[in-house]
Amino acid sequence: MRNMSRKAENLLILAWSQAFVAMAGSLFYSEAMGYIPCELCWYQRVLMYPLVIIYGVAAIKKDISIALPGLIMSGLGMFVSAYHYLVQKVPAFQEMGGSCTGGVPCNAIYVNYFGFITIPFLALVAFVVIFVVHLLLLKEAK
Repeated sequence: MRNMSRKAENLLILAWSQAFVAMAGSLFYSEAMGYIPCELCWYQRVLMYPLVIIYGVAAIKKDISIALPGLIMSGLGMFVSAYHYLVQKVPAFQEMGGSCTGGVPCNAIYVNYFGFITIPFLALVAFVVIFVVHLLLLKEAK
């Protein structure tokens, strides 16, 4: 699909930018701030980090079909992030969060901006933005 519209190119760059900012943010929290990621955080990273490469290659080659795995991964990432957010914020789920394997329980809250914005919430927003942008890309391609 070499004859991609300018709007589709911009949407691909937006998806790549969102994935890059999410990746950089997670690395900032773990490497600069010293926050140790829990098990669910690692799953979210596994789903987010490849999106930087997927959407970057799709933008360079101007081919939306390359980015199809991005739609699937961002969709899965939304569910993992939403579940992680529930584990942190909903009392009925909080007990489940302590059963994560590893040194950090999944119900641990490192940041809590405005009383509701946690790291899984930020990841959820990033996955939703990428998912919606990809749907707009598919609509634009038709």
